[in-house]
Amino acid sequence: MLGTPYVYIDYEKLKTNITGMAAFASRLGIKLRPHIKAHKMPEIAHMQMAAGAAGITVAKLGEAEVMFSAGIKDILIAYPLIGEAKMQRVRRLLAQGCNLSLLVDSEAGARMLADLAIPGGIDLLVKVDCGLERCGLLPGQGLEEFVRWLVGLKNVNFKGLLTHGGHAYACSNYAQVQAVGRGEGELMVEAAASLRKKGIAVEQVSIGSTPTARSGGSVAGVTEIRPGNYVFNDATQIALGVAGEECCSLKVRSTVVSRPAPNRAVIDAGAKVLALDQGAHGGGGVSGFGLLENPAWTLTRLSEEHGIIEGSSLPEIGRELDIIPNHACPVINLATTVQVSTGEIWKVAARGEVR
Repeated sequence: MLGTPYVYIDYEKLKTNITGMAAFASRLGIKLRPHIKAHKMPEIAHMQMAAGAAGITVAKLGEAEVMFSAGIKDILIAYPLIGEAKMQRVRRLLAQGCNLSLLVDSEAGARMLADLAIPGGIDLLVKVDCGLERCGLLPGQGLEEFVRWLVGLKNVNFKGLLTHGGHAYACSNYAQVQAVGRGEGELMVEAAASLRKKGIAVEQVSIGSTPTARSGGSVAGVTEIRPGNYVFNDATQIALGVAGEECCSLKVRSTVVSRPAPNRAVIDAGAKVLALDQGAHGGGGVSGFGLLENPAWTLTRLSEEHGIIEGSSLPEIGRELDIIPNHACPVINLATTVQVSTGEIWKVAARGEVR
């Protein structure tokens, strides 16, 4: 057993979350390609594949390399790759037999990949901005002109459209989340239909985000969903109405190390364990820096190594506490290992793989 503070995973809840999303995708006849940036562990990726995932999604080449080394062969890198060093890493993965799909949203990025001159071409999806205003092209003439240009480019294979409805994290209730999800799906289906009318084949219509996976995935014409956080859930998903506390498979276990005042307790988990997120993509809805077991307690402040709990009837020194983090994904990236309820300790193999 690890000493506190450490990340604890309830295996049965993890398994239930994984099989639940896989069953949803199976019922609709769409592909599930989960995003492993949420967990960064081959053990969980293999659980997802065993449950029926078509492959995995990663954010960075480093994650792809770790997962491919662990035996995951079908990988989508949902991030624009720029630069010669990354091009050579793409070449190596393909040469080793990785079934790799990549994302583009610019001529510059597409040309770099085309210049690799991979026999048979590289499979590409075009990123669409469905409202997050991050990467991606807006639906309409600009998107269609870019896709038409891409189809004519040598050494690449246009496979379809991809988006991420991350702006759902700014919603204040689940009804709004569902509306964003439906809008995400409908926008993508319409964009694909418009391309098809112009004679361009669109095999894949891929949407992302845990909050919108079910509502967006239910739109006829969507072919793939890419949720990530669903394996764990967290305080943000609870605030959005996407999940309840009973669905949270990941917690941070900490110990009360000081009681310097009647209304203040100090735990050994600070920002280097819990991260400082108070809502993804600028969304709110969470209070403090994690959910505690007693509603009379609030985790009000974090310094690097200390967490400050304020409230009434606070726990005494030596008491161990479980915290549902605001955002599970950065918590995982801060951990080197996790304690699993089965007694196993899993290494966070893709920790820090941000290049």
